[in-house]
Amino acid sequence: MITVSKEDYLKAILEAEGEGEQVISARLAQWLSVSAPAVTMALRRLKRDGLVSVRSDGRVQLTAEGRKIARRLAIRHHLIERMLHEIFGMEWYKVHDEAERLEHAVSSDFEAMLTRKLGRGGPCPHGNSPTPEPPRSKRKRGLLLLSESQPGGRYAVQSVYERDRRLGEFLEKLGIRPGAEIAVHLRNYDDTLSLVTTAGKVSLGRSAAEKVWVAAANGDGSSRQKKN
Repeated sequence: MITVSKEDYLKAILEAEGEGEQVISARLAQWLSVSAPAVTMALRRLKRDGLVSVRSDGRVQLTAEGRKIARRLAIRHHLIERMLHEIFGMEWYKVHDEAERLEHAVSSDFEAMLTRKLGRGGPCPHGNSPTPEPPRSKRKRGLLLLSESQPGGRYAVQSVYERDRRLGEFLEKLGIRPGAEIAVHLRNYDDTLSLVTTAGKVSLGRSAAEKVWVAAANGDGSSRQKKN
């Protein structure tokens, strides 16, 4: 039986992979805000069910069946986020936490209705794809982290890390949101960026800038991305 707890672990592993991280027990404990012993017990059950494997170096990997379940839940989460934002107008930085609560309660019939209503493949309010996209894939499309941007450049925000609502609220106040265009004025000695956004001249530290993916902007405000 696939319980809510098991689904949460499987999706967390998939999402951590999507952030380009090595998935180990300690990272899962931090990701899910649970204790190390709780992770150990959960992984034991998931291994027993054939949903994950644990390598000799401690790295946790999804099996084919585990990945199938995780992707299905990620897609459902994505649809709920889009519903909350596109239909009900919820702020983009609030929808992740709400979708986390709703994703286990949505029936397959309602999920199908959402798919028909919203379509497949569109980005979520944070600019992310239906299933986590690894950094190497984003870079192949010509994206880069805002922390890597160059002074004098203009960039279109493509996506924002979605598991931190406080970060989203902070960025929103600075005019840094998916779809926004920003100009990089200066990289300061302490590695903070001086930016020009719709909020005016703002400063952004490196830790936050590493959570924002951007693409070089054309003069008309659209972005330039490589074709796959």
